Amino acid sequence: MLRALALVLLAAAPAWGGGVLDVVATSTDLKALVEAVGGERVRVESLAPALHEPHAVDVKPGQLARLKSAALLVRVGLDHEPWLARVRATVNDPRFAPGGAADLDVSRGIDLLQTETPRVKSERGPHVHGFGNPHYWLDPANARPMTQTILDGLARLSPDAREAFGRNRARFLEQLDAGLRRWTDAMAPHHGARVVAFHDSWPYFARRFGLVIAATVEPVPGVPPTPASLAALTAGMKDAAVRVLIIEPSASRAVADRVAAPNGARVVTLVPSVGGNAEARDYLTLFDVNVQRLGEALAGTR
Repeated sequence: MLRALALVLLAAAPAWGGGVLDVVATSTDLKALVEAVGGERVRVESLAPALHEPHAVDVKPGQLARLKSAALLVRVGLDHEPWLARVRATVNDPRFAPGGAADLDVSRGIDLLQTETPRVKSERGPHVHGFGNPHYWLDPANARPMTQTILDGLARLSPDAREAFGRNRARFLEQLDAGLRRWTDAMAPHHGARVVAFHDSWPYFARRFGLVIAATVEPVPGVPPTPASLAALTAGMKDAAVRVLIIEPSASRAVADRVAAPNGARVVTLVPSVGGNAEARDYLTLFDVNVQRLGEALAGTR
């Protein structure tokens, strides 16, 4: 009965009545981008907190209720949200099924990396990177196609607001382009620098700013390193003269120090999502924080 009612309501109000759109995003990064495009015409909640174990999220009952009444679900896509299948099953609304009327996969239109990475199964279900590396928001230039996808998704529900969404996006892109010039200039002295990352979150960031990720502490995304793999990594860092190890707040600092210390490498914590640090309050300041931290770490190894 509820399923049939949802379908009837969807068909009866394709433009969402012209009011403020309730949007649920799967990450704080997408929340920030939806707000940048939607402005005052959207209310957005992120299902995932800024800091969490990669690809694992416990969604609260209140968030499930919010999703049930939402006009749109905006998600990273690929293998990044294995937990979302359980959320969809609980909400049981065909609008949010993959490809459904209220489902917006922002990975469409992105030039993906690592599309040939073997798919890995974990105890928590399908794991990451089987369809390409999902951390594409960490290249700030990808905000251009991402915000276009978001604009189109919002405008389908509220066509009368398309021009307003377009103006909001244009203002955001002006700020983004200024940021890209600033960040590129700051990272230029470190072009070609080799780094090691704990989790395979940073290839898009590295490509944008001319860095080389020589290795990852996790031998496969989401799989903890073994003593043997750590020993091999430590030796490899020494041979390649890698002096910086990138970690995220969820990573084991003890493991990172064990790898970095024998080589005199610096461990730098980068913020993977908006809100993961008090200074990373929106999408643009996220890169201000990360570029400054990494630049200082790389400069200190000279």
